[in-house]
Amino acid sequence: MSDRRSSRTQSGPSSRITDDQMIELVSKLRQHLPEIRNGRSDKVSASKVLQETCSYIRSLHREVDDLSERLSQLLSTVDADSAEAAIIRSLIA
Repeated sequence: MSDRRSSRTQSGPSSRITDDQMIELVSKLRQHLPEIRNGRSDKVSASKVLQETCSYIRSLHREVDDLSERLSQLLSTVDADSAEAAIIRSLIA
């Protein structure tokens, strides 16, 4: 990181994140991203990690939406007062 950026971070309010904290957070994100975790290269920029994080979160949202839709469809095929319906409703909520 540049000297200007480092000195600004160190002299700023205590609520500001330090370069070391940023590196640690990016490293933690990398561990949770399948595209990066399973990749061959250890050198991935913070920008790439953040882009992949956004992409991964969007894909998880799509998956949740798809599963919710499937559960709703399943719910419409079972007796509304059954134990199965109660379980499905609890999963959708």
